[in-house]
Amino acid sequence: MGKLKADVLRNVLRPITKSTQVIVPPIPGFDSGVHEICGDKCLVIATDPCLGVPRKWFGWLLIHYAASDVAIFGAKPRYCDINLLAPKGTPHKLFKEVMRQAATAAETLGMDIITGHTGTYDGISTLIGTSTAYGFVEKDKLITPAGAKPGNYLMCTKPFGHELLVNFALTQKTLANRLFGRNMVLEMSQMFRWQTCVDEALLLADAGGVTAMHDATEGGFTAAINEIADASNVGFMVDHDSLPILPEIGQLAEHFQLNWKQVLSSSSTGTLLISVPQNQKVKVINSLSKFGLQPKAIGIFSSNIDRTIK
Repeated sequence: MGKLKADVLRNVLRPITKSTQVIVPPIPGFDSGVHEICGDKCLVIATDPCLGVPRKWFGWLLIHYAASDVAIFGAKPRYCDINLLAPKGTPHKLFKEVMRQAATAAETLGMDIITGHTGTYDGISTLIGTSTAYGFVEKDKLITPAGAKPGNYLMCTKPFGHELLVNFALTQKTLANRLFGRNMVLEMSQMFRWQTCVDEALLLADAGGVTAMHDATEGGFTAAINEIADASNVGFMVDHDSLPILPEIGQLAEHFQLNWKQVLSSSSTGTLLISVPQNQKVKVINSLSKFGLQPKAIGIFSSNIDRTIK
């Protein structure tokens, strides 16, 4: 489930042609597209699905998933459209509840919901949402996953695996209480708010000092770091002992006999991987500390194509 493999996706995208106004066309590893609109101004567009998430946060996540992808490219999310598709017989109050959540999330981010589509259909077994977000940025301030340079630090903004803990706490409460205790499970259930990176991405874009950003969503850390390396034509060396992994993830991995490759490939939506020139490291740390974040340097990008985690 999830994203297609890069080589399969490239083949699927092959029929698409690119006009001169398109700066970033559909490319594996790029979660937004970009085209010129006038002069040096660009429009950044991202679209994302939302399904299988807790109903309580469905509308919030629906907005933040796409908005985060736009912000990672250095553009402030400004407009969006949303689609809500559900099985036949879905009560209208569910649509209203989700729409209220989405409207509140959009307003908080300074976004306007412009259009969309809502309906019930045969062949659908669960609520499915999609959102498309739009933001504007000057061309010379555009940030893409292709900007990592040899010698740049690889830094991350939040721990890996938090999304796994949230889903576990909300869907397996009895076992979660037994493993971690009620207080920790309650704390985990509130970590859903980590599943956005709009504020920190915009702060980093405004402050400067980063050359590439990527959210560790589907495929987690493993997919994100390899997509940056592919896009930037660089290698990397990561210090495994520096990876910010919550202790509870270790307990969960032990209980379910998960290896670290599986843990690092689990989605950590809202955790940013960033490429930072060495002379900008302190600036980035100080900037993100305003949000209570504790970014860590976990590796370095290299000029060769070797990709090492040790």
